[in-house]
Parts: sequence; structure tokens; C-alpha cells
Amino acid sequence: PETRNRNLRVTSPTLYPLGHELNSLDMPTAINYLDESDQNLQMLGAAYIQHECYHNNDAKKQVNQLKGIPLLVQLFTSENQEVQRYATGAARNLIYENMENKVALIESGGIPKLIAALKEQDDELRKNITGILWNLSSKDNLKQRLAQESLAELTEKILIPLSGTGDQDIIELNPSESDIFFNTTGCLRNLSSVNEKTREKMRGTRGLIDALVGYIQKSLQDSKVEEKGVENAVCVLRNLSFQLYSEIPQSALLRLEGPSRAQSSSKGEAIGCFTPNSKKAKDRQNQDLTTFTEVSRQPTDIEWLWHPKIVDLYNQVLQRCEINSTTREAAAGALQNITAGDKRWASILSRVALEQNRMLPVVLDLLRTNNDIELRSLTGFLRNLTRHAKDKNDMATKVVNPLLAKLPADGRQKEPSSDVVVNICGALNNLVTSSMLAARDISFFDGLTKLVGIKTSHDNSPAKLKAAKAAATVLSNMFQYKKLHKDYRSGFILICCIIKQNMKY
Repeated sequence: PETRNRNLRVTSPTLYPLGHELNSLDMPTAINYLDESDQNLQMLGAAYIQHECYHNNDAKKQVNQLKGIPLLVQLFTSENQEVQRYATGAARNLIYENMENKVALIESGGIPKLIAALKEQDDELRKNITGILWNLSSKDNLKQRLAQESLAELTEKILIPLSGTGDQDIIELNPSESDIFFNTTGCLRNLSSVNEKTREKMRGTRGLIDALVGYIQKSLQDSKVEEKGVENAVCVLRNLSFQLYSEIPQSALLRLEGPSRAQSSSKGEAIGCFTPNSKKAKDRQNQDLTTFTEVSRQPTDIEWLWHPKIVDLYNQVLQRCEINSTTREAAAGALQNITAGDKRWASILSRVALEQNRMLPVVLDLLRTNNDIELRSLTGFLRNLTRHAKDKNDMATKVVNPLLAKLPADGRQKEPSSDVVVNICGALNNLVTSSMLAARDISFFDGLTKLVGIKTSHDNSPAKLKAAKAAATVLSNMFQYKKLHKDYRSGFILICCIIKQNMKY
């Protein structure tokens, strides 16, 4: 979201009575004042522009037409902090919901000037600067350039100090500092959503991920997990974990995909002096989740994104964040990202979630929500867990009934969305393909009726057709268990019809 500056600060006695001074101005005069050597006139001109551009789109256009933006940009680094405050406050209002002015600010060298002004230890100025950067980051075509020019300085001057991961190891932010941190993480949240190149740049920015993780950890300790700064931080981590295993450096991927104790023993190789089937060897295999040679004991920066410790962090967020559904959805989405696909490490992190962090009850409890966006991430994560679970029968006894409860009666219902339906069917199919118990429970808990309804009753939109195909796949794989045909009863006839249609969808 974009923000603008509602406050017109009046701190210099030379500007009194400011209201009268402003009322006597017009826009060309105000812009001319910006180019004067008298700092009082510079302040007055910037204050007029800030005031006029708060609600007036015509005024914003006029400033641009009169070439006022380059003049404001030059004042960002004025020796007078009050001039800086007024100039940045005016720019913040100028670019609000105005793409032409955003471009003009950037083309006038605005970003380097804003970053240079961050050296000033002034909360009001920093609030304006970070607000401008947040506004600029809302447009996709500006994000990559903004990331290139601002990430390092934002991380060093704002993110690290205010996150409690710098010299000050506790978070004690005053209201202005909270706004600055919120603006900064809001900017990073936007930047992290644009493309692979920008995500790569952010992952490689030293201290950025450490600061985000550290802030979340400290907020959990201080029972502040509901705050918007935490929401932004978790959303950034979620975005940076998107397509993680295809975007991380090849050296890291090779390390994560390399041979492990479990893989070696599965090939019949002895562990030390023990045979593969000995008790000692099996005990060593069971330690696979507690001894990770592929990652360091204490992760730093990019390694946090795939380190087993991050699973526990997201787990804590899911359990303790009771109000802010966006934060929960982001944590579930991050877990979905790092457990997705057929890579070895995705499987290991799934087992970390299931076996070390005991997350299945947490996820199933959260499934009670009617928030479709949150459900989409939760069911996506659960789909990955069912794929990588070692004991499909045990998993089936725990998840089949809760998943069926979230399925719609047919494909014509609007809620939950088709994305959620596809995830649920995917999870059920992961279990059915390996577990007769899963197929039995789907039948026992009246899942056949729902699956057949989703398969046969729907419109022809791509999303509904995709859901229908997912339901048909589950039904088709249920058919393989001949011992259960008698349990399917009337649903069995429908399944036979689906098989005979050769799954047209």
C-alpha cells in the first residue's frame, strides 16, 4: 500500500504565521522558492507543495510540469534538516498514486539522494524517506532499480539497528521508529515479490535475512507477534523462499542434495563397522533429523531460508499469532515453499515439521478457518507433508476426515476456492496411492459423494476443470483397491463410470 504525509510540520519561527504565508503563494512561486539560496524560502516552497498535493491531483501534475521534482530532489540532502523534512514530505505526497511523478523522482536521481539522507539521525526525516521508498516499491517496473540502489543502505541503516540484531540487542522502538521499521519492511515486502533477480539480490544482501529472523524471534519472546512489522517480516521471508530450490546457488543446492547417512544406508552400505540391518545402523539412521551435516549449527543470512531452525520459527508464529491471519498465512506459505517439490531437502524439512516440531495438530487446528487465502497456504503445506510422510497409513488416520470436512459438496460452490480443492485432492491422492487405509477412510467419511460432485457438477472455467480433474484422479486411484469395492456401495458405480470415461478432464 502507498502512504502519504498528512502532517505539515511548523517548527521554524521565521515561518510564522505559516497559514498566511501559504495562502499568499501560488505553485509557480513555490517552485521558484525551491531554487532560492534562502533556506526559509526553500522551506516555505516545499511546505506549500506538501500542503497542496495532499488531496489535489491537479497540483501534483502542475509540480511535474513546472519541473519542481528535480528541485525538491536536490533539497533531500540540504544541510538544513528542516528543509530536508519539508522537501521529503512534499515528495511523499507528490508521488502518492501518481506514476508519472514516481518516474520523474527516480529519473531525477531521487533514490541515491534519499539513501544519502538516511545518514541523518532524525526520525521525522527517516519516516518520510522510508515512506517514499515504500510508495515507489508498489510499482513492479520500479522495483528492480529500487532494489539495486537501496537494499544495502536500508539494511545497514534501518533494518539491522531497529530489528535488535545490531549493537542494541533488544527491541525498544518509539512510535516513530516503529513507523520507520514498518515502512522499511513494507518496501522490502514489495521488492521481494517482483522477480527472481530481485529475490537473488535480497537473499545476498548481508544482514537482511538475519535482521528479519531476529526481529521475529524477539517479537515472539515479547508477545508482539501480532504487530504489522512482524507481518511484513514474515511476508518477506515467505517471498524469498519462493522457488527456493531452483533459485539458490548451485553450490548450496548440491550440498543439500548430497548423500546422507540415511541415503547411504538405504543402498545397503555399512555405517562404520555395523551392517545395514543392525540395531546400531538403524539408530544412526534415526539420527538423520537431529544431526545435519549439510547446514551449519547456527545459520546466517540466506541459510536461514532452508535451515531446520526456520521450521520451528514458523511453527511458533502459527501457534502464537491468533489475530493477524495475514501473518499466519505467510508463515504457512513459507512452509509450503520450503517443503515443495521432489528435492531431498524438501522431504527432510517435511519430516522436521512432522517429527521434530509435531506440526500436524497445529495445521489441522488452523484448518477450521474460513479465510480462503489462509486455507490455500495451509492445504498446500499439508499436501507437501502427505507427499513426504513416511507412514502414509498413520497420516491418513489423522488427516483424511479433516480434509474431507473442508471439501465442498460439488464443483458449483464458490467456497472454498478451486485452489484449495486442488490442494485437498492432491493431499488425499498422495495418501490413496500408497495407503488402502486412506481410501477406506474417504469412503467411510462420505468423501465419495463430495469427490463425485466436484468431478461431475461444475462450470467450464479453467479453475473448476482443474479441481474436477484432481477429484477424478483421487477416485481413479481409489478404484485400485478391489477389497474396498464393496465398501464404496453406490459410489462404486459412479467410480466405474469415471474410469470408463478414461478421465476426460
